[in-house]
Amino acid sequence: MRTLLRKFCRLHWLLVINLFALLAWGVWAIYNASSFREGLYLSGIWRTQLQWLAFGIVTLVVTAVIDYKWLRWGGWLLYVGGLGLLFLSFVNDRGCGARGAISLGFSSLSAPQLALAMTAVALAVGLGHLHQAVPIFRHQWLRIVLAVVLAVIPMRMLYGVPDLGAAWTIGLVFVLMLLMASIPGRHLALLLAVGICLVPLWYHFGLKSYQKKRVDVMVQMMTSPSLEVRGEAYMSDKLKVAVGSAGFTGKGPLSSKVEGRSVHRTYFTPTESINDFIFAVIVEEFGLLGGLLQMVLFLLLFLLCIHVAYTARDELGRMLVVGVVAVLFVCSLQNMAMNICVFPITGQPLPFTSFGGIYLVLCIFMMGLVQSVWIHRHDVAPLPSPESDSGENSVLSSEVEPQPRLNG
Repeated sequence: MRTLLRKFCRLHWLLVINLFALLAWGVWAIYNASSFREGLYLSGIWRTQLQWLAFGIVTLVVTAVIDYKWLRWGGWLLYVGGLGLLFLSFVNDRGCGARGAISLGFSSLSAPQLALAMTAVALAVGLGHLHQAVPIFRHQWLRIVLAVVLAVIPMRMLYGVPDLGAAWTIGLVFVLMLLMASIPGRHLALLLAVGICLVPLWYHFGLKSYQKKRVDVMVQMMTSPSLEVRGEAYMSDKLKVAVGSAGFTGKGPLSSKVEGRSVHRTYFTPTESINDFIFAVIVEEFGLLGGLLQMVLFLLLFLLCIHVAYTARDELGRMLVVGVVAVLFVCSLQNMAMNICVFPITGQPLPFTSFGGIYLVLCIFMMGLVQSVWIHRHDVAPLPSPESDSGENSVLSSEVEPQPRLNG
């Protein structure tokens, strides 16, 4: 018990405060987006978010105090489990048309988001630890091939769901993690060149017609002064009006400055307001200041996580934090970009802010992994001093876990 209390006291409290500020801001945003819907269960859904938040806090503490070294074997189980749930969601889509959602009775599980997080964990283990446990993976090309396979399998499954946004997100997370791995630059340059060359082929031959239409609408929204907004561009136009009419301070909490006649109250569906388009609601209600506050909170979170990565005791811990940052960064960037019409609408929720239930707990679980890396950063035997006996040095050096080599 004393050890657990000591670990709890070693939490990265500045990161905890930053995280709680994001979570509180998210609950307030959900309240503004749903409390006015009288007669619907959504009018009090912010209370449900608080209940999931309480469960998430317990998950955060438990994950933080457990040494993350269990992921050396558990990461592969999580990855296989994520793929299994993704397959079940694919079968479920065939039956009822619900994209990527598995009903659990009390809530729904977003299999694409779970697969995304578990893929990042598996990539962290594959790029940060496997070459120490299995000598054959010390060959750089084998590690790259393994990482490609780990990323391509869920991407291909997501393409069949179909969930293009989640597949695209996994691809970006894979690239960011590969850039931070201990892999020579020439290998990365060749791999990135091949990937860039494949993008046009993927667009012309891999995307379905409606997926191409979303990309075309996004480009037209940014380049064409006259665009038919009663068809495919309807929702993009409403997002543009909601964000563009907000001004510097917005229309006030609960749209008080316009007596409740805001765009999101009139045109957004109840579920869109609290999920995919929550950032547009924030900007419309609180203006440029609200949008900047959201981005600053995320920026501070990422910077603090990067600091944790550079203090990690081993390469597994470093890559694990890099994976968490990559997932949260890509998801948040994608959501905010599509809300201001500079990215196709893909249905990506905003981490810590959108209503999500299990998705919220999943995001907090990933932050618990970051806290575990921070708490256990010193739990490793010290390096032998140069003055020690040569025989003693040989024994110590065999017991000390290899230290991470930080790039850049």
